[in-house]
Amino acid sequence: MKIRKDDNVIVITGKDKGKTGKVVHAFPRENKVVVAGINIKKLHKRPTKSGQKGQIVDQAAPVHVSTVMLLDPKTNKRTRIGYGVKDGKKSRISKKSGATI
Repeated sequence: MKIRKDDNVIVITGKDKGKTGKVVHAFPRENKVVVAGINIKKLHKRPTKSGQKGQIVDQAAPVHVSTVMLLDPKTNKRTRIGYGVKDGKKSRISKKSGATI
């Protein structure tokens, strides 16, 4: 999976198409990521103490990694990701601008 935590991504399909956000959590085994402000679901919370009221909380749910693309750091447009070796270190490279990510 080429997308990691703290990457800036754009949603390319689904109800949130065109929105951008930062990856909060990545689940490589499930090929899913949680993006801040994307795929918001309403979660009903029970009261934890007597006399307390229940709540409805908005929470970001995971989306499949194929529905998001990385934003190029130079052009701020979506880009594919490649790998390159520089000074003996492997790093991710933007296919559009060639900038290291």
